[in-house]
Amino acid sequence: MIASSYHRVSTSLLNVEYLEWNPTGQRTAVLVHGWPDSVRTWFAVAPILAEAGYRVVAPSVRGYAGTQFISSDTPRSGQLSALGRDLIEFVQALKLDQPLLVGHDWGARAVANAAGLHSGIGSHLVMISVGYGTNTLGQPLSLEQAKNYWYHWYMDTPIGRKSLAEDRNAFARIMWDTWAPPGWFDEQEFAATAEAFTNPDWVDVVTHSYRHRWGLVAGDPAYDADEKRLSVLPVLATPTLVLHGDADGVNPIYSSDGKERWFTGPYQRTVMQGIGHFPQRESSRQVADEILRFCGLRD
Repeated sequence: MIASSYHRVSTSLLNVEYLEWNPTGQRTAVLVHGWPDSVRTWFAVAPILAEAGYRVVAPSVRGYAGTQFISSDTPRSGQLSALGRDLIEFVQALKLDQPLLVGHDWGARAVANAAGLHSGIGSHLVMISVGYGTNTLGQPLSLEQAKNYWYHWYMDTPIGRKSLAEDRNAFARIMWDTWAPPGWFDEQEFAATAEAFTNPDWVDVVTHSYRHRWGLVAGDPAYDADEKRLSVLPVLATPTLVLHGDADGVNPIYSSDGKERWFTGPYQRTVMQGIGHFPQRESSRQVADEILRFCGLRD
């Protein structure tokens, strides 16, 4: 199996820690993790993409693992436009030429927002477990989805933030236990992943992200222009693949359905049978094969 190595690169605001496989690959894939997860989420998918010829890089999102803010004065924003801008700057810092952009959960929102803010930033987009446009404040929200989003509202309260800060692992573990069918992970893997949550900015970034999504707190003014551009959902020309498990315990599969009108390029949505919210972990080979097939590297 192709080995990986850790590296760091600086953007305007962050020293980004990232993991890399196959640094001499002829094309590049950028894999962006979600919440509550880490770059470990790609440990099975990344080597398959690397063996297919990709240079694979997986950054730790702001507030996770070894990624650090350069200045103590920078607001610890978790707003989704910031995640998109971070990804654009990461691609530019590494001087990548239209890489494949793959994102899960927060990462899916990041790759979509990056494409909306910078047309042509990627050759293809892959959004896992999140449908396009689900980060807009005025989105329709079913009662089922509101029930699934209990942790959003809970973290918006003083007691919820206190709960998150005092026992990050217990908070995250509830998501792992309920967002996918039982038995999909082991204790050792959860513990190793949870090391990413020890970043001193994790609680601030996470709570700000969910409060900002529902208009309960102001965003960082540095992203006002990006917020304005994303407020009217951009139509994307980048070829896009959506992968969504039909046993997803937080985002029902109907939440990613019917999005074709927002894409002028090739668009495909694949529903994965019996898979929960973490397809790249639960069915790594299928996810990698779907990505390679969509990018024309599998029949």
